[in-house]
Amino acid sequence: MNSQPTLTKPAAAHIPTRWVGPLRVSGNVATTEIEVPLATYESPLWPAVGRGAQVSRMVESGITATLVDERMTRSVLVEADTAEIAHTAARAVHGRLDELRVITRATSRFAELLSVREEIAGSLLFLRFEFSTGDASGHNMTTLAADALLGHLLEYVPGIRYGSISANYCTDKKATAINGILGRGKNVITEILIPERIVTGRLHTTAARIAKLNTDKNLVGTLLAGGIRSANAHYANMLLAFYLATGQDAANIVEGSQGVTLAEDRDGDLYFSCTLPNLIVGTVGNGKGLDFIEETLTALGCREERTAGDNARRLAVLAAATVLCGELSLLAAQTNPGELMKAHTRLERLAGGHHAH
Repeated sequence: MNSQPTLTKPAAAHIPTRWVGPLRVSGNVATTEIEVPLATYESPLWPAVGRGAQVSRMVESGITATLVDERMTRSVLVEADTAEIAHTAARAVHGRLDELRVITRATSRFAELLSVREEIAGSLLFLRFEFSTGDASGHNMTTLAADALLGHLLEYVPGIRYGSISANYCTDKKATAINGILGRGKNVITEILIPERIVTGRLHTTAARIAKLNTDKNLVGTLLAGGIRSANAHYANMLLAFYLATGQDAANIVEGSQGVTLAEDRDGDLYFSCTLPNLIVGTVGNGKGLDFIEETLTALGCREERTAGDNARRLAVLAAATVLCGELSLLAAQTNPGELMKAHTRLERLAGGHHAH
């Protein structure tokens, strides 16, 4: 007789969460000064983002966050007998864009087909559908639309047959070049110009040292490591904590953490920017029905009566601004020997943790 161990479920499991800030943000989506929630077991992340947030409040315009593009993608695979037939089919797909847009609208009142891109490998035709999805992150909405589009194309485009409803050319939850180049989700650029007195007084370093470290570590170091469309220190840390606290699909930090940090010494002042082309966030849909998520999104101002998509755009720029705060603080710390480890040791000993970068 096999005896099975008895598993006891905890009454409740909570990731430690704190509100950090406030952050001062301006730009083409939101101008606000607001605290942000971070759910993490890495306790030094809270004061790190907090220091960046304090710097943002010391600069009149704070962090300027510019949303430059948004689109959610789903790719499908169809098969043909030859590359020539696949190419002819691809041209036929582009000739049917108007009817494909009508079909897309029938699947959801918020889905709009923006464009279709293709790639042919041998006799395989990969189609990458790009949609706008309102306030939803769009995982289910785009799959539903893609399924309807694929069925229509299989019926009306000669020479092709079903391959897969998901073809890895989207690309979902994987670090790829195509997402970095074409974008998936919200593409947000955050930037701040920090006066020299604040760089030295609050960050305890200089613009020149941060700029040099960013080049040596984030750019050259990532190049040597073979990074894909990415050059940053730790975007994933802030994104995971923000995603968990706001009901997002946390696995999307894989592509979300692709991004580029730039730092320039401008006569002693520090220009610092973070470009995030793959922020996949939503304010409606799966994960948003929990009471604490509802309260969090309300506190972030993402439950207001706005044009469809505006609440999700607001959430995206707040996520991007949070990333800048943590990235700035970490790079500043790493310009000083021993500072990062001392902070980790002190803060995690207080929290009872034993993590390190």
